[in-house]
Amino acid sequence: MSDDTAARSGPSPWDAALRLLGTRARSRAEMRDRLNARGFTPDEVEQTLRRLDEWKLLDDADFAAEWVRSRHAHSGRGRLALKRELRTKGIDDETAAQALDQIDPEDEREIAVRLAEKKLNVSGEQLGDREIRAKAYRRLAGALGRRGYPPEMVGSVVKEVLDRARHSA
Repeated sequence: MSDDTAARSGPSPWDAALRLLGTRARSRAEMRDRLNARGFTPDEVEQTLRRLDEWKLLDDADFAAEWVRSRHAHSGRGRLALKRELRTKGIDDETAAQALDQIDPEDEREIAVRLAEKKLNVSGEQLGDREIRAKAYRRLAGALGRRGYPPEMVGSVVKEVLDRARHSA
């Protein structure tokens, strides 16, 4: 035990790591950042990370797969937004790509359609007006784009939703 550790009051790096994992799964980079932010020495952090690896409590591939599954299902995020989120969590591109491959393109499109239908705030009758339709298109395309759906999907989904709304009027 170093002098820093003996003098420090509060949880050990191991206890802090377990507490963080009790809240939710973490990536290796997230865990390193959180332990560093709590003032633990680089040696203590690395030792704790090695111990977490030995106990199989940190696995970036499992973390990424679970993150994608959860965020895609519950927040309606598209592939691009999830990729950005994984990058901020310290997940490398290859691991992120493997996790994102679990998203079924048809499922992603279906979620995008539901989101666009939910965001549509004009009646089908109003969509006959070119200006109103263009404004609705921009609004829906922006909403889907911000949620991380690919541009080619955004265009086709918005057109489909607007056409369906107009013809059901």
